[in-house]
Amino acid sequence: MQTSFTEAQLQDPDTRSSNGILRSCVHCGFCTATCPTFVLLGDELDSPRGRIYLIKDMLEGGKPATEEVARHVDRCLSCLSCMTTCPSGVNYMHLVDHARRHIEETYQRPWADQLLRRVLGTVLPWPRRFRLALLAARLGRPLQRLLPRQSPVAARLRAMLSLAPRRLPPASRSAAPQIHRAVGARRGRVALLTGCAQTVLAPSINEATIRLLTRMGIEVVVSAGQGCCGALNHHMGQHESAMARARANIGAWMREIEGEGLDAIVVNASGCGTTVKDYGFMFRAEPGRWPERAAQVAERTRDISEVLLQFGYAPSRPPPGLTVAYQAACSLQHGQKITVVPKQLLQKAGFTVREPAEAHLCCGSAGTYNIMQPEIASRLRERKLANLQRTGAVLVASGNIGCLTQLSGDGLPTIHTVELLDWMAGGPAPAGLPARTDQAA
Repeated sequence: MQTSFTEAQLQDPDTRSSNGILRSCVHCGFCTATCPTFVLLGDELDSPRGRIYLIKDMLEGGKPATEEVARHVDRCLSCLSCMTTCPSGVNYMHLVDHARRHIEETYQRPWADQLLRRVLGTVLPWPRRFRLALLAARLGRPLQRLLPRQSPVAARLRAMLSLAPRRLPPASRSAAPQIHRAVGARRGRVALLTGCAQTVLAPSINEATIRLLTRMGIEVVVSAGQGCCGALNHHMGQHESAMARARANIGAWMREIEGEGLDAIVVNASGCGTTVKDYGFMFRAEPGRWPERAAQVAERTRDISEVLLQFGYAPSRPPPGLTVAYQAACSLQHGQKITVVPKQLLQKAGFTVREPAEAHLCCGSAGTYNIMQPEIASRLRERKLANLQRTGAVLVASGNIGCLTQLSGDGLPTIHTVELLDWMAGGPAPAGLPARTDQAA
């Protein structure tokens, strides 16, 4: 694709990067076949190729974003399926992130949208605020029926209330800064990203991760100062907030790297892992030592499945006789290109693993997408649930809290992969297992 950015425009590192990305696109359209929004809506502007044209026109002209551009870019899930499909290696992730930042800085959204995005950006990344918001949502749930049916604002409020769990697990100490010592001889030392939403919605995931790693002889550090990875703000174009959260994490982990050292920074929420692995790019133009420090953190970041493979995960229980439908989170299969390892680990643990049809298509979670775009998210959820049911499995395993939350409720039980692996290696049975497996615990 030809571009016509001026020399002055190309002085900006984001524009320079986007120029290279745009030039690598050859208009082939392969991406349209695997784009969830194009599959559902059939609109070229809701495909990666269509969005690329809109973004190119906006950035080249140095124009404020229009309502049309904001609408079609907002509908993008950032599932990155297009990047897996693209034969030309177009880095759509970096392009759409640049576009979102430009939209956030130049487009005047309706006041209700502005307010909702500000609330999401200042509540979800902070566990205490998020817990209070979920408790308030439980009180507001009975009022859903009073919300007007045709209002987009009401639809988003209904989505938020529906996603709020009816019961919140108690707060866990697992996210507090501390060192979890290895059982037996120490074979390795890692830092764990405890995250934000996951620590409130499902602290059992971090607990299972810590139990499993320490039993394998790996010391697990929860570093003081680490927290939200910044992905939620980043994907809403809230650049400064995202960078502030990333800086806090980089600082916390560099203290460990420069101290006793780290074999890895472990992430058990794949959406977070995709962002942390991209810190090197995000900080490439920052002053001082930030590019170097961010690159060190990104290079050490591993999904929990990668670490378990590296250190030789082995089950200690007999096979459970369960068939599991593996839901490949988009951020894991498309963002991090990890497709085989989680299934191999589940099979090694004794599970029969099946994949649903259309495994490449997003479930509709995508960070805050299921709140901001509830109609599309709901259609994708129903499509995914139907495909999962057809596998004949008795539960769904996934490596991302967003997928687990999106698919829970009225389908198969949803359990994080690491909780199943911990169970088969001597840990407690995860909550939500089919009743007939309780005796195997």
